[in-house]
This record gives sequence, C-alpha cells and structure tokens, in this order.
Amino acid sequence: MTDLYDSRRYLTRFDVQRLPNLFTDVLVIGSGVAGLCAAIEAAKYANVLLVTKGRIEASNTHRAQGGIAAVMTDEDSIDHHVEDTMKVGCGLCDRAAVERVIREGPGRIRELIDYGALFDRREKKLLMGLEAGHSAPRILHALGDETGREVANTLIRVARGTNQLRIFEDCFTIDLIDIEGRCCGATTYHRHFGHQVFWARQTILASGGCGQLYRETTNSETATGDGLAMAYRAGAPLRDMEMMQFHPTTLYIAGASRALISEAVRGEGAWLVDTKGRRFMPEYHPDAELAPRDVVSRAILREMAVQDATCMYLQISHLNLDKFRKRFPMISRMCEEFDINIETQRIPVRPAAHYMIGGLLVDHDTYTPLPGLLACGEVTSSGLHGANRLASNSLLEGLVFGAIAGENAGRAAAANGTPFQPDMVRNEIAPSARTMLDLADVRNSLRSLIWRNVGIQRQGDRLNETLEIVSFWGQYVMDKLFDDQAGWEIQNMLTLARLSALSALTRRESRGVHYRVDYPETDPAMNDRHIVVQRNGQSIIVQAEPRSG
Repeated sequence: MTDLYDSRRYLTRFDVQRLPNLFTDVLVIGSGVAGLCAAIEAAKYANVLLVTKGRIEASNTHRAQGGIAAVMTDEDSIDHHVEDTMKVGCGLCDRAAVERVIREGPGRIRELIDYGALFDRREKKLLMGLEAGHSAPRILHALGDETGREVANTLIRVARGTNQLRIFEDCFTIDLIDIEGRCCGATTYHRHFGHQVFWARQTILASGGCGQLYRETTNSETATGDGLAMAYRAGAPLRDMEMMQFHPTTLYIAGASRALISEAVRGEGAWLVDTKGRRFMPEYHPDAELAPRDVVSRAILREMAVQDATCMYLQISHLNLDKFRKRFPMISRMCEEFDINIETQRIPVRPAAHYMIGGLLVDHDTYTPLPGLLACGEVTSSGLHGANRLASNSLLEGLVFGAIAGENAGRAAAANGTPFQPDMVRNEIAPSARTMLDLADVRNSLRSLIWRNVGIQRQGDRLNETLEIVSFWGQYVMDKLFDDQAGWEIQNMLTLARLSALSALTRRESRGVHYRVDYPETDPAMNDRHIVVQRNGQSIIVQAEPRSG
C-alpha cells in the first residue's frame, strides 16, 4: 500500500549545518510519569536532556484521578494482581511483562513515597481503594482524587533538583533522526529558539498517547500522538493501534470539554442509572458498575441508543456525601462549577477516549527494534495491558518501565566514550502545488470522524469509509511543508488515524476494547496475535503476528 502517507520520511526541511546543534548523552521526549522517571534514573549515570512540547505539567499523568494499583498490604497478593491483569487483558497480555511490572511496582511506589509523595492514609496506614476488574482493594490515591497531580508534582520537583538533568519546555519534537538504521536524536522546534537538532547517544520516547484523535476524550490537548507518528516514520513497528480504551464515565455538559469522573467513584458505590433513575449495569455483567471498562462503555452506549439520550447518569445520593466530598474533592468542585447539586441531582456521564493501549513495540527492557531508541509509558505496546487495561495500572507501568528505560539508556550512554561526530544530515521537501485546506476544520472533522467510525463500536464499511476520507484529506495536507506546531500535529493525527482504522479493519473479531459489530465474537485463532503496522520505504506492512513476532 503506497501513498502520500509514506512518501515522506521527515516532516520538515532541515540542514544540520545551518541549525543550532545540542548534544546530550540521553534525550528523553515527554514529561509524564514515564518520561520523568526515565530522566531521573538516567541522570544517575549520564547527562540527560528532557524535552516536552508544552509546560512540564501538561501531561495526562497530571490529570489522572483514580490512583496507582499496587500490592502494598498482606491481605493482597502479587499473584492475584497478575491474574486480574491477565483476565482483563482478554488473551493479549504478555505474562512476563505483567509479572515484571506488578512485582517491581511496590518498590517504585516506596521510592515515590521517599521522594515525598503524600498518599492518603488513615493514621499511618495507606488507604486502598477498589476499582473495576480488581479482586481486592489495591488502589493508592493522593489528595482524594488528585493522584496524578501529586505524582507528577513530586517527580517534577525531583527532576528539577537533579544534577545532570536539564529540562526544555515548549519544545516540540518533530522527528527522530536515524543514521544507518540507528536513532541518533531528534529535530525540534522551540517557540523562542526556533528549529534545533538534539544529538543523543540514547533516546527515550515517552510522549504519551493520542486521545485527541477523538472528539470525546479525557486527554490533555497535547496528546496528539506525535511520538507514535515520528516512530512510525522512522520505520519502528507499531502494535495494536486498534486498541483504544474508552473510559465509561466522563462528565457530560454540552459545550464543555470532557472531564474524567474517576472509576473510583463507582468503586465507592455509585450506581449507573438511566434518564428515569433505573440502575442498568446488573443486566449487563455480574460485577455491575465494576465490570471491565469496555463492558461498561458499551452498556452506556447501548442504553443511550435505546433511549435516544445524550448521556446516562451516576447516582451518588445514597452515599455518605460528606465522605464523598472528602474522597473526591476535585470532582465535587467540578460538579459545583456546573451547578450540579450532588445531594439532589445525578451526574451526567458518557464514555470518552481515554488510553491508547497499543503503541510502539518494545521488549521487556524497553528497547525498540530501532537501535538507540527506547520507549516507555503510553506511547508503547509493552504487553502489560493486552486488549483492555486494568484500571490504575497505567501509572504503575510508567513508574516501572520509565525507571527501566532510564537505567538502561543511562548505563549505555555512560559506557560509550566515543566523541560526538554528528553526520551532516539534510532533508529537502519540494513545494506543493495542491490547494491548502483549513487545518482547524480538518482537525475538527477528523476527530468527529474517528469518534463516529473508530470509536466504541466499529464495522468494516465504516472503517473503509474512514480510510477513504482520511486519504482524501491527506492529499492536501500530507504534501505540505508546515512551519508550526498546528500543521505538524494534524499531519501526525492523519497518519495515526489511518493506522488505527487499518488495524481495526484487519482485526476481524471483537476482543477487549475493540468491538466489531460485523464480527461480534472473539476468534480463538487470534489469541496472542497482534496487529503490527510498519513503514517500509513508501509502503505500509500490516499483519497479524504472534507475540514473539
């Protein structure tokens, strides 16, 4: 398959002889939990430069509410957490990856506490919440429902005080540079300093997911999948790009951006009810509101369709509301801001895109198939989540694999004493004769299209329609030379939209978060088989591969 999506290796025209060149041992791209952990760990061994496209706080980590899943009590067990994760993953988890993260997770939590993170306690005992898919209460939380903010702020504070670690904010990474098949750094654009080239002995990609592909999303505005797209252009394989997890409950206020209503709310006893107050989840799953997220999301969607409603509701009036306000201060404030009286009114909710389970293929040590490039966090397909992520396992993954990536990159960079000799790389792009489209309109239309056709429910004809429309837009966008972040983001989003739709079309079954109306059953032949997409010259290779592939 060949077209404009694969005819260009780099998005920009550049000549390293005419640009500022910066040198570091380890380059970390991204400032969420995975990127921060990687940078802090790598700085123990080598000089590190962390770059992030916005302010360092503007990550999905900072927005996380629920908490971190980890076995921190004698009443729980590692084996139970492993089995819960495997069960929710619907046959696509890599057991070795699952066991590594869950066994190493408690140590990383204790390290975070040593850094000063303030998790909620009763006296000296950590408070542990229950969320969907978990067989025991094991969700640590901080400041009630502001766990992500506390984790992020703690790691940012440590990073800012770490020797050998420099942070560049407002620095957009455009492309990875590869020379003779090895990643050697990246081209970037800083809003004050313009285009730059960063050369690195080791590069760690921790740029997060791509929730902004969808009209309805809980993700930060920065989550446009830039790291996924640049890795694809560099020839790295992406895996399971059809596996986008949708969070069942985001606050639905017409005209307002979607805000997460943590799964922990249902863990504390909230009910999902319809427009008449009828509780419906017991009809769909024995665990009712604590069923896996894909089950709850589809149930809400079905009830909305049957009742021709724009949302369903969370009922919390039967709970201790003083306790609720203390446990969920941010959600309580958010409801007040929208004039929702939690004592007398239900909270309107509907699903939204939340977490990209698929991503850059990595091994258990976070190495990608591209030498010199490691990756960690949501940008990867690590094998931890399978076809459906267990609630609150994502921050845990970032802590564990972030530290692993940082140590491996730092040690490798420190062991390489060869002086930097950057190649005189340059890239030319011919001007386009095609008409320029309105990028803002394309972006809005793309997000609506992906939500409609590659959302919670998919089917073959709609996926083919998506590919046709995206390819049409691509004719007028992918051939352009942009000199700003908005242009590069829409090019990245178009690339990922195509790869996600193509992967969803290839997986002809329903499994976990991927539901095909025209193939509603799970195909046992697809157990342990992943959809892998990879750029090969000017074509795309798409195939179902076993895990070892």
